[in-house]
Amino acid sequence: MNEVGLEVCDATVVAILGPSGVGKTVLLRIMAGLLAPDAGRVTYDGRPMGYGMFADNRDIIGGLGYVFQGGALFDSMTVAENIALPLREALRLSGKEVGRRVQEALGTVGMWNNAGLRPRVLSGGMTRLVAIARAIVTNPRCVFFDEPTAGLDPAMRDRICGLIRSLRDRDRKTEVVVTHDIEAAREVADRLYMLRGGSLVPADQVKKEDYEQAYA
Repeated sequence: MNEVGLEVCDATVVAILGPSGVGKTVLLRIMAGLLAPDAGRVTYDGRPMGYGMFADNRDIIGGLGYVFQGGALFDSMTVAENIALPLREALRLSGKEVGRRVQEALGTVGMWNNAGLRPRVLSGGMTRLVAIARAIVTNPRCVFFDEPTAGLDPAMRDRICGLIRSLRDRDRKTEVVVTHDIEAAREVADRLYMLRGGSLVPADQVKKEDYEQAYA
């Protein structure tokens, strides 16, 4: 990947387009602090963030949420227990407060009635919704989405896109979405880029045929 420079403003959605294998997920994980870049750095309000699964950047950005493409839920736990996990790991909260936040997060994504189920019985779309609930349960400032609509039927795809827009408009979340789905990207994004040849190319006005031709 070349020198990639990107500025994301508060309470906006930035989408990064590209097919599998161009480095979208790697870039997203670097931006979220899950991977360290080979060179350069990621800053929030001018403050450099730490890297790695156990880096604590709450003082810098007020927390972040990450939605993995496959959901990354634990089948040994119920839906509610999966959502509660980041609260128990990162925050010192009473059991009552944990329960309240879990209910609120699952209510936001419309999955409260499924709180007692195991992830293995959920559909792909429902799994994605639970993953989003887990990402937002700590009330993070920023939320990162890795292919949030991949493999979903049109109705669930529209539901996920609507949820991403709602998190921006209602909750003032800053969001970064990587996807190969240009239609979904155009639905949710304030700014749109293509990752091509290791560089980010502005693509706010790109047409579907031009996007597909760029990677032919």
